Amino acid sequence: QVQLVESGGGLVQPGGSLRLSCAAAGSFSSINAMYWYRQAPGKQRELVAVSTSSGRTIYADSVKGRVTISRDNAKKTVYLQMNSLKPEDTAAYYCKADVIRSDRTLDNYWGQGTQVTVSS
Repeated sequence: QVQLVESGGGLVQPGGSLRLSCAAAGSFSSINAMYWYRQAPGKQRELVAVSTSSGRTIYADSVKGRVTISRDNAKKTVYLQMNSLKPEDTAAYYCKADVIRSDRTLDNYWGQGTQVTVSS
């Protein structure tokens, strides 16, 4: 089984910064792409950023220039550095990973979510 454990959420003032972490644990062969999504109350879950296994990064237009996704493959961890936070960034943030399991099959897993609240 694979578990993704997120941390780093919290309450921050507008203009502030937060860094989210998501660590993968369990038995698996490797991780392909890793993602950050977010879901605000009453809204659909939306993609925030992607980090592919080849090192490519993709960002939603709403966060470009303010957010950086990075990963430490040795630690099996993906990060989301968020700067210049706005109230509209308030949401539960979820990580997802495309995992190659030990039997060489591909599956994706989600973390439990971490709350980010941007408010003065």
